[in-house]
Amino acid sequence: MTRCNDKENEEQSDDGAEKLDENQKKRRKEGKRVSFPPDEQIVSVFAEHRSTDRKADSCLTLAEVMVAYQQNCTRHQVQPRSHILQQLQQGARVGGSVKCLDLKGERLDHRSCEALEVVLKSLHFDFINLQAAQLEENGASSLLDMISYYESTTHLDISDNSSMGTSSWKALAHLIKQSVRLSRLDVCNMPMVDYPAQSLSKALLTSRLTVLHLRNAQLSGVPLYTLVGALKTNKTLQELHLTNNLLNSYQDALQLGDLLRYNSTLQTLELSNNALADDGLEELCDGLRWQTAGLKVLLLRNNQITSEGMVHLAKTLPVLKVLEVLDLGENLLENEGIHVIREPLMVNCSVLQLSLAQSNITCEGAVALAEFLAENHRIQRLDLSKNEVKIGGLMALSLALKINSSLVSLDLDLIPSHDQDEFLSETQTRLREEITQRCLANAAHSGHAVETFGRSPADADGPDGSTTAA
Repeated sequence: MTRCNDKENEEQSDDGAEKLDENQKKRRKEGKRVSFPPDEQIVSVFAEHRSTDRKADSCLTLAEVMVAYQQNCTRHQVQPRSHILQQLQQGARVGGSVKCLDLKGERLDHRSCEALEVVLKSLHFDFINLQAAQLEENGASSLLDMISYYESTTHLDISDNSSMGTSSWKALAHLIKQSVRLSRLDVCNMPMVDYPAQSLSKALLTSRLTVLHLRNAQLSGVPLYTLVGALKTNKTLQELHLTNNLLNSYQDALQLGDLLRYNSTLQTLELSNNALADDGLEELCDGLRWQTAGLKVLLLRNNQITSEGMVHLAKTLPVLKVLEVLDLGENLLENEGIHVIREPLMVNCSVLQLSLAQSNITCEGAVALAEFLAENHRIQRLDLSKNEVKIGGLMALSLALKINSSLVSLDLDLIPSHDQDEFLSETQTRLREEITQRCLANAAHSGHAVETFGRSPADADGPDGSTTAA
């Protein structure tokens, strides 16, 4: 009896379900409506899921992470990397932040990458270095997907991995678009042409990156056009480093000028070791005039710029509002170029650091700069290293610093004592000491730290043989 009643109930239930299905179909025919939760809700649920995963694994101790990594290696039939185990032994607490996971030059094949998942899942790194890790397509894709899913780092360097294929670039683009933690990316010494350039540029439309290094990436021409097209509307990137990209004075300079016209978020633009030349500087200066908020650092070291290019800069300097650091080092400016920008520098109200290192300046140019220092009371650091500034120039600079109260650092080269007699050598020493003391006095009065000119990372140690007067 009970079975029969159960069977009748099931039949009634089935009949009701069929009627319900028919009613639903009728409603769909009357008006189809499909609704999804908002994007923010989907993303937040996904983030919560990842967060839950990380919390579960954060219960592991470092020793347990090491054991789990070794077990993963056994599962994927690869040898555990002793270098990785040593770094884990020196790591911070699990679930916290570890300074670095350095895998530079480790030669990571697909199975080695898969074995790293437990490490990337359990720990967050300030920096993951995959430079020259010989990543092939499958391994790179897998590793980048893990870093993206587990939010494993804030700074990633994948430079010098020329074997990355299309799927790897797709995975990198996904990481750039989705990660909420990744703030700096280095993709140097890798050709950014065709698909890689398009993939990266599209990802930058919605990324949270603040620093991007693309040194020696063959960006001249169409790749730069594609990149600039995305960055014109990008609102997060603050530093863009494009050293050694063979950027020219025509199409490339035009694109960079447009970037400065339309982007007001970028604060640092490094263009050192290219070929922008005087015509390219003109395009950049046209863009700089539009910067009312944004670019503070412009590095143009070694760009084939001459004294003729200073005419364009002279027109722009008086109207600059935000640019604070300007590096014109290793360009053939000569004394003539310094004379051209002397008066515009006097009235400029934004530039705080100016580098003219290795610009073929002699005492004549130094005297012109001394006149600028006597009138401008905002400049804080001046780099004249690797120039032939002798006694006459030192005397003028020393006298100017009796008036100037803002300069706290002046880079100058020592003139070898065997190149001059004892009197001149003693005079040079005395003048340099006077310059040093006056810069120190300015620093003490203003509260600014005394340091050398803010060079690009590649030049951070300073040129050989140069000294800082303060």
